[in-house]
Amino acid sequence: MPGLAAAEPSPPAAAPPPRRLSSPLPRRAPPSPSPSTSSRAKPRKSMPGPPETDEAALDNPDLGPFLLKQARDAMVSGEGGGAARALEFAERAARALERRGEGAELELAMSLHVAAAIHCGLGRHADAIPVLERAVAVVTPPPPPHPEGEGEGADDMQPQPEDQRGEEWSLAAFSGWMQLGDTHAMLGRMDDSISCYGKGLEIQMAALGDRDPRVAETCRYLAEAHVQALQFDEAEKLCRKALEIHREHSAPASLEEASDRRLMALILDAKGDYDGALEHLVLASMTMVANGRDIEVATIDVAIGNTYLALARFDEAVFSYQKALTVLKSARGDDHPSVASVYVRLADLYHRTGRLRESKSYCENALRVYAKPAPGAAPDEVAGGLMEIAAIYEALGDLDEALKLLQRALKLLEDSPGQWSTVAGIEAQMGVLYYMIGRYADSRNSFESAVAKLRASGERKSAFFGVLLNQMGLACVQLFKIDEAAQLFEEARAVLEQECGANHPDTLGVYSNLAAIYDAMGRVEDAIEILEHVLKVREEKLGTANPDVEDEKKRLAELLKEAGRSRNRKQKSLENLFGTNAQRAKKEAGRRWSNFGFRS
Repeated sequence: MPGLAAAEPSPPAAAPPPRRLSSPLPRRAPPSPSPSTSSRAKPRKSMPGPPETDEAALDNPDLGPFLLKQARDAMVSGEGGGAARALEFAERAARALERRGEGAELELAMSLHVAAAIHCGLGRHADAIPVLERAVAVVTPPPPPHPEGEGEGADDMQPQPEDQRGEEWSLAAFSGWMQLGDTHAMLGRMDDSISCYGKGLEIQMAALGDRDPRVAETCRYLAEAHVQALQFDEAEKLCRKALEIHREHSAPASLEEASDRRLMALILDAKGDYDGALEHLVLASMTMVANGRDIEVATIDVAIGNTYLALARFDEAVFSYQKALTVLKSARGDDHPSVASVYVRLADLYHRTGRLRESKSYCENALRVYAKPAPGAAPDEVAGGLMEIAAIYEALGDLDEALKLLQRALKLLEDSPGQWSTVAGIEAQMGVLYYMIGRYADSRNSFESAVAKLRASGERKSAFFGVLLNQMGLACVQLFKIDEAAQLFEEARAVLEQECGANHPDTLGVYSNLAAIYDAMGRVEDAIEILEHVLKVREEKLGTANPDVEDEKKRLAELLKEAGRSRNRKQKSLENLFGTNAQRAKKEAGRRWSNFGFRS
């Protein structure tokens, strides 16, 4: 574990969060104790059950450590029920240690960590959350009080946590918060996960200082979590801090620095700074070449090709992809998913340059690999490739084949812990395809499932969530579910106004849809107010001759004619416009939806 060395082996941890980069928090399983002579002489088929511990026995000061050791032994041996028996030992140990009170806090936290790790190993991540919260509460004391009027003397009366408890307490608190963050991440709760990682980083910096190399590892770990949550500004700050610390403490061109640069390139690419991303990738590649890491060099070459593709430097992108393909085929074989991923990148490049035959050929090559991948291939890697190929087939107009590929990807990931956000993305893409082929009920169901997953994972404040609500609203319109569509458009408007601003194209699209649904509900005045705002913004940004502006003018003219009014050039406040309005009577049911001009 970075930063702090445990006096005893750390407990087995939960499965790592769904990130491709390595975790800075390796947790080693405790060594199995050597069997005694008597146990070799009299082998047993199963471990003895936990001793019957009544309330009086729990007061024995030696019982808690004994049960904790039994829990570890049961986990390592795997005999006689393994995890279930180990969990019972750990829970009994926690009860006994809790009875001891002061002086047993570290062992109590350790037993709770073991119990939480067993819950996670059994796939019961939600059950591990309260156990870990209890563990960190045991070793994370509240800040000392500062009585009013006592001035600086109050600090002298309260010993500092580091002086009072030392490094072992810091280790227990740090590992507890990080394990809690990992568990939240496995449930897709990225906001809670990031909050826990942040608390762990604060404890580590308080114990080691903010320039320790082990702090850099945790900074990079937290930066990866921010990338997953699409919080690129926060990720960039943490990654720069990690890079600065590694450059200060490590040898020139170290592997740690190369890892930081690869993450920084990913962040800058997401923010649209392709030149900056390319610079970091080239430096990382040079470091890997100097250290003889050929496969890592090939992986970086793929990323360099992606950056060249974003910069429309297609010949250089092809060269980078082909160079990586040669190395990966030689090192891993023709049927490895990493080889298929390069095929997918080449297929995307040739599709963008209009060479459709070559694009489809590379898609077929990738699909042959994904049909029978090499042993040990990660399901999320295969599913990611299938999603990319589905997007290419969608662009080529083969919607049925794209839908089949997405269904395959969904089947690979639907039962995987920590993949809720990815599954929601697949379901959203399927919803779009169902909508395009006219299967509106299936489209709405797919969108509804994706929205529910994003709500549960705490991603209700992203622009993607707002766009998804808008798409679900469009599917409801096609099913004549007017009230539900209105609620979805209103929620999408609130999200996109917060995340993108009132004048962003996505927000304006939701405004147009909201105006159309208000028109369908008979709220003509509200629809006119919205369309006047949309038309004003589009005229300012696009000019009066733009086709979108012309469409909005025609829609507004029809509504104004119906209301017996002329266009009001003086805009009303959007704050007043989107206030609570009494719902008016719906318009006649026979009116055609196409007249309302909904926008996807």
